Amino acid sequence: MVNLLTGEYRNTLDEKGRIFFPAKLRTELSAESLIVTQGIDRCLWLYTPDEWTVFSSKIMESASPFNEKNRSVIRRIIAPAQEVEFDKAGRLSIPQTLREFARLSKDCVILGNIKYFELWDAESYNKYLEESEASFRDAAEELSAITF
Repeated sequence: MVNLLTGEYRNTLDEKGRIFFPAKLRTELSAESLIVTQGIDRCLWLYTPDEWTVFSSKIMESASPFNEKNRSVIRRIIAPAQEVEFDKAGRLSIPQTLREFARLSKDCVILGNIKYFELWDAESYNKYLEESEASFRDAAEELSAITF
């Protein structure tokens, strides 16, 4: 059976910066922690330690510290990454600097993307969906070679 780490889940961030991670996703994970880092589009990316090792290694193998664009990616994705353990209640405590980066407020969205998760402020996510509708349609059109 394949782990299906997908879905859209709406949860709240408490006053201490903790968020319940969906039980459906948690039961599919073998890890007791996730690596949390800045993502693109003002969301956070969350990886299992194994997936993070694969992902970060690919970035570091192809990046040169002598290249300005490469340094930017390293500084924005690799450097801020932190390991966060699940507590006994199944919550993750999101570090303050990462909460500030993603502008997380009380209402949040967790998206399962098979190999990683995204954590969004709910209002920011809804705004992103609205603003990106045209580019989404264009991107979907480019996938016309996929058939069923």
